[in-house]
Amino acid sequence: MNRIGTRGLILKEKLIFEHSDPGRKGYSLPALDVPPSTLPEELSRLEIEGFPEVSEVDVVRHFTRLSTWNYGVDTGFYPLGSCTMKYNPKVNEVVARLPGLAGCHPHTPERLSQGALGMMYDLQVALAELSGFDAVTLQPAAGAHGELAGMLMIRAWHEAQGSSRKKVLIPDTAHGTNPATAALCGYDVVPIASGDSGVLTAETVAAHMNEDVAALMITNPNTLGIYEADIRKICEIVHEGGGLVYCDGANFNAVMGIARPGDAGVDVMHFNLHKTFATPHGGGGPGSGPVGINKKLIPYLPKPVVVREGEKYRLDYDRLESIGRLRSFYGNFGIMLRAWAYILTMGGEGLKQVSEMAVLNANYIRARLEETYHLPYKNRSLHEAVFSDKNLGGGCHTLDLAKRLIDYGYHPPTVYFPLVVQGAIMIEPTETESMEVLDEFCDAMLAIAEEAENNPELLLEAPSVTALSRLDETAAARKPVLRYRAEA
Repeated sequence: MNRIGTRGLILKEKLIFEHSDPGRKGYSLPALDVPPSTLPEELSRLEIEGFPEVSEVDVVRHFTRLSTWNYGVDTGFYPLGSCTMKYNPKVNEVVARLPGLAGCHPHTPERLSQGALGMMYDLQVALAELSGFDAVTLQPAAGAHGELAGMLMIRAWHEAQGSSRKKVLIPDTAHGTNPATAALCGYDVVPIASGDSGVLTAETVAAHMNEDVAALMITNPNTLGIYEADIRKICEIVHEGGGLVYCDGANFNAVMGIARPGDAGVDVMHFNLHKTFATPHGGGGPGSGPVGINKKLIPYLPKPVVVREGEKYRLDYDRLESIGRLRSFYGNFGIMLRAWAYILTMGGEGLKQVSEMAVLNANYIRARLEETYHLPYKNRSLHEAVFSDKNLGGGCHTLDLAKRLIDYGYHPPTVYFPLVVQGAIMIEPTETESMEVLDEFCDAMLAIAEEAENNPELLLEAPSVTALSRLDETAAARKPVLRYRAEA
């Protein structure tokens, strides 16, 4: 391998507090030429003890140096399975920065924001068409927020029927946020096992379905990257039992333009604009999690709803059965803009090709690695392939592989998820990567497998070329130090 780690500067950057020098400032303001005024005491904040005192150049250099530690889709291949990290086309960024859009305040009167409202309305229509649903709300801020909106609408529908169902069925191949969302909405979570082939069977759902089940939450394609082939029959069983079906649409990148979940009988599904539609993603935001619903759930949509009346658009607040407002204003507008630009650029055939290439790339990686790495489920993969560390030699495990990939210059894939695979290694290349990039990554994976057999210390001591090596991740999670304090 001729590509291993970084050959640039490795900067051991100090904390911003350690750059501090008493009396140093990062600004220079002229003397006041108007009478001084003071804030009311209740609005004034006391000085922050120990706050860093630094110059402008200190601040600029500090954060610029830290930025060289970052890894993202603009610096290299990001094989993070379960959390699609595709390249963000820069033309979408140009659209989002147009002054009339970027500078549009959310309190702008409707008569002066017709273009913005029109874009939102058209995006709703496009997402509904792509997914087979009757209506879409753009309000949720991200995927888990979309789950919350969808499950609240399901609960509202049941309550309107006079039903007090308490349980939600969730397969072991669903995304991890699904159980949390169901519990947050007041439901008891009933986990159900997928079959040996990695998919949920209609028979399994039928065995768990009863008059106390409000909904099934299913991820399709699931976290193993496998399409739930029984989805239509599963929806029929749940509906016959009086329940509704929620689909986690985070993996819509695998079926966009090919299959429409609404046509299969799904009642609710959230999208991830920051995954499927190539908008910025990561670092806790920004995101956008629109939700598609069938006709019977329309009365419960979060308000306000963007509606069209003739050639005009407005925000409809007059919705008595709505689950209410889910966030400030009307959603993450900048992310909507980028997604809408992406949809217009790609067109229907282009979006279909996106899914086809995502599936092709994942299966190419699978084909190159499956003779070396253990593949626990043999069903055909869609957008991602899930391996395990079962075949790694030298006492090495998934974490060691992930750390060694950093030495080869790659961000590691998702590790130890899904939980149904021990030592899981989940890889999603997306459609944006070329064959040359995929081959380089696969070469690195194969080289690491050989190292595990012949020189396992390279994995066990990795990463070796980074500014910091292995950290105590358990202590960081359980005993975080949230505030800097100078040593006495």
